[in-house]
Amino acid sequence: MIEYALADNDLGEVRFAISPLNELVLSLRTLRDPGRFPLQLPWLRATEPVRADLRSELLRALTNEALWTPDFLTPRPYTPLGRIEDEFAVLAETSADVVRADLAEVHPAGLPAVLRGRADRVLARVLVALREYWDACFEPYWQRMRTVLEADVVHRGRVVAQSGLAAMFADIDPHVRLEGGVVYVRLRSSYSYRASTAGRGLTLVPSLFSRRASVPISPDEPPHIMYPARGLATLWETDTTVPLNALAGLIGQARARLMALLEAPSSSTELAVRLDVTPTAVNQHLRALRAGGLLSSARHGRSVLYHRSDLGDRLVRSTSGTTENDARDPSVPVTVGVAKR
Repeated sequence: MIEYALADNDLGEVRFAISPLNELVLSLRTLRDPGRFPLQLPWLRATEPVRADLRSELLRALTNEALWTPDFLTPRPYTPLGRIEDEFAVLAETSADVVRADLAEVHPAGLPAVLRGRADRVLARVLVALREYWDACFEPYWQRMRTVLEADVVHRGRVVAQSGLAAMFADIDPHVRLEGGVVYVRLRSSYSYRASTAGRGLTLVPSLFSRRASVPISPDEPPHIMYPARGLATLWETDTTVPLNALAGLIGQARARLMALLEAPSSSTELAVRLDVTPTAVNQHLRALRAGGLLSSARHGRSVLYHRSDLGDRLVRSTSGTTENDARDPSVPVTVGVAKR
């Protein structure tokens, strides 16, 4: 059990952040044991041809059989949305002592041959391998991945606003709970420590490559919890809802699809994931629909949630008389697959 004691019960010290480097390194687990990550199989299949040219032996050596990764490769992010270039720059400054200690922690029985040698040279090789891996397998898909992660953070903010911080911690993972000013993280292993967040805070990092909540191996690392992001099941699929022809003919297919999805409040990032478009494109349609009185919006923290207005509901209902055959018009394309941008 890992315990993070919130300093003076200061709940304001809890924050969210998204880290491309964390995602890059945690994804190495899928290369070692793809069967544990079935929802990532479409991405693995799509990247298989380019992975043949990577330093696969070195990349696989950065995890062990328990799927642990060295702490120095998954540092706590210090900005809400990190840039991979900045994170690589910080990683390059890791001290030799830290590199040696963290690699030994992951491989206590002895380092794989590809990780042996002077720590500075090992770090340089690791940086090159990770950069190549990013360029080939992550950069083309990062916009889509980031949108899912941002949507998760928006959802967590709503849970905090509606039900409180304890409910949010329980919601991120069944093995995490907040009780009496202490955040408890139950691990599969017997590994345990207690650390205070005093002067450091606690950062929550959503991940597309985590099956359950995880924390740094060392209690000396800044407190942070990586947890499975919601919406992973939809990551590599596009929304297949075909709008009714009457509504699509009136306001266009893209806006009709948005109207159908906005029966429940959603943010532009959540909608972008489901429609497989950029948040910018979604926002253009949302502004037009809101200007026409078909949508209402409300701010929740730093996010804006959209919902069909009464007029929008009446419009959708009035066009729902379209027959099933019309609604399934085969001329309307439906696409499912991995987005490549």
